[in-house]
Amino acid sequence: MMLKSSRVQPTKVSLMEVITMALEALWSNRLRTALTMLGVIIGISSVIMVTSVGQGVQKATEQQIQSLGTNVMLVLTGIARSGGISQGSGSASTLTWEDAQAIAEQAPAAEGVTAYLQRFGQVVNGDQNTSTSILGTDLSYPEVKEIKPQTGQYFTQDDLNNAESVVVLGSAVRNELFAPDETVIGTSVRIQNGRYTVIGVMESKGSVGGQDQDDRVYIPLTTMSSRIVGNNSLSGTAISGFWVKASDQVQLEAAQFQVTNLLRIRHNIYPPEPDDFRISNQVDIINTFSNVVGLFTVLVGAIAGISLVVGGIGIANIMLVSVVERTREIGIRKAIGATNSAILSQFLTEAIVVSLVGGAVGVAIGVGLAFAASSVFRFPFVVSLWSVIAGLALAFTVGLIAGVIPARNAARLDPIAALRSD
Repeated sequence: MMLKSSRVQPTKVSLMEVITMALEALWSNRLRTALTMLGVIIGISSVIMVTSVGQGVQKATEQQIQSLGTNVMLVLTGIARSGGISQGSGSASTLTWEDAQAIAEQAPAAEGVTAYLQRFGQVVNGDQNTSTSILGTDLSYPEVKEIKPQTGQYFTQDDLNNAESVVVLGSAVRNELFAPDETVIGTSVRIQNGRYTVIGVMESKGSVGGQDQDDRVYIPLTTMSSRIVGNNSLSGTAISGFWVKASDQVQLEAAQFQVTNLLRIRHNIYPPEPDDFRISNQVDIINTFSNVVGLFTVLVGAIAGISLVVGGIGIANIMLVSVVERTREIGIRKAIGATNSAILSQFLTEAIVVSLVGGAVGVAIGVGLAFAASSVFRFPFVVSLWSVIAGLALAFTVGLIAGVIPARNAARLDPIAALRSD
């Protein structure tokens, strides 16, 4: 009678069983598992924190710029050149107050226009003094720039016509020169050897783009031109520039087109001659800043992501060591019917679980650090869903890639050789 040879039939293992065995294997080596996760945790938390802080800073700056109005543009004087070398912004007196008045009258899309003349100087009150921006403006400034006196008033048409020595202080200048409970309205301050009566204090607008909007004083444009700067234009009153306000952001494009054409006609500029003025608007500033911050955030995030690569290498290394240590276990499992696919799935699952758990912990830590940073430095707390999803997807990818070679090595082990190993 012939005996039939018996052979262990391969056993099918469900996904749940694979995950359970992977978790049991990881739990039995808790310390090693935790240290393996550390690289992924650091990498994911760094990426989440960097992107969140970058988006928060970007949003804060956009809000500050938008508070000045996205329907406002600034027209500046040209740049003088000597020997082909630029003399800096505002070095050429190419704009006049009459230009601004012509724009207000002839540009249909311009809802409001306000001219200004700016210099820097000392403002003195008794033994207190501060170096600040001195802004000579016309009466339209509060409406176009959407800022008004918190106490007192802005200067009047008579003050402008008569070049009166009156001044409206920015809130930061008021705090520098006067005590908190000191009466300001009606007192006088000294600006370049002249006495000016304080008639108002502007509301606080904060800092935008590194410039403190409250660190300035306002005097009539005619006073600024005649007493502080001196009229240095061949015709009309020279100005540093003027602001143009449109009804909305759409009309701003039309206003820019009209302003450009009107100024070129007034200044006798014909193609292909370049403009002797410069135009910028808040939308352009926001877009430029967003692009710069976005690129910087991506760069820093990519640098932080290097730790993810280090984490992946750590996972691959530990899994390779684990295969060597568990050679006998693999041999026994193969001897009782485990397929190459089952062995491959288990080790691959272990690597993925380590990465995903590390990624989840990293996301939580990154969000916590971002919240702490936003609270300390006072910018909006922003954590986008895509950054969390991208972080977890990166963790999964790292685990998958790091686990392929160790899992394949484990699946290819010869069961007889594995059983003979110590």
